[in-house]
Amino acid sequence: MFDPSRQAGEKLGILGGMGPLATVDFLRKIIERTPGQVDQDHIPVMVHSVPQIPDRSTAFLNASDAPWSYLLSGLYTLQSAGARLIAIPCNTAHVWHARLSAKADVEVAHIGRVTTTAVLAATGMGARVGVLATDATLRARIYHNELEWAGMTVVEPQPEMQETDVMTGIRLVKAGQIAAARDRLTAAARGLIAQGADAVVMACTEIPIALEGVCFDAAAIDPTAELAQSCVDWWANRYAPVRQRECEGV
Repeated sequence: MFDPSRQAGEKLGILGGMGPLATVDFLRKIIERTPGQVDQDHIPVMVHSVPQIPDRSTAFLNASDAPWSYLLSGLYTLQSAGARLIAIPCNTAHVWHARLSAKADVEVAHIGRVTTTAVLAATGMGARVGVLATDATLRARIYHNELEWAGMTVVEPQPEMQETDVMTGIRLVKAGQIAAARDRLTAAARGLIAQGADAVVMACTEIPIALEGVCFDAAAIDPTAELAQSCVDWWANRYAPVRQRECEGV
């Protein structure tokens, strides 16, 4: 028989709250991608959503380490609760990914790496990839390093568009003004395509919320969805064999 206690210590940890709506969107995408037939087929999840974590972009751009203690505290909270994989549904927070990984006793997924795999599948090597992201994510090269290592070229928005459309659009999502954000971010994505991008990566977790359902003349890659799928795959690899043995009566 299925023994719930066997899996009680194996959970996915979500280090979230950056922002709150992006965390909910990530959790929804995990559930949608889990091939479950009943409640018990879904992934046990611990969510650490603390919106009071200082703004990651502001901190990085001002050479501040203000978010670090909050992120580290969240990491330890999730580990102590039984998390065996930790996902961070905030792209800019990956500025601190390497340090968090060094402090962690479990794997901390990297949103840029799992997204690069999806971009390669959609475009192949040599593609020009537009990246919609915060100023900090761009400057920290969270996606540049991964995409360029895989043989692709990164296309960034023009400086004026970065501020008036991308950053303003992200702020509007955080303020709950989704329709206004959609107009801004749609213009930014189309601007990247006009610059020759073969694909557009929505590399801020607020952006896919605003652009859901919008069609473009290039591949649109949602890192939140790719991170969610990687978590589902992780769980399937650990949990499905156990379920199979239980079904066989072993």
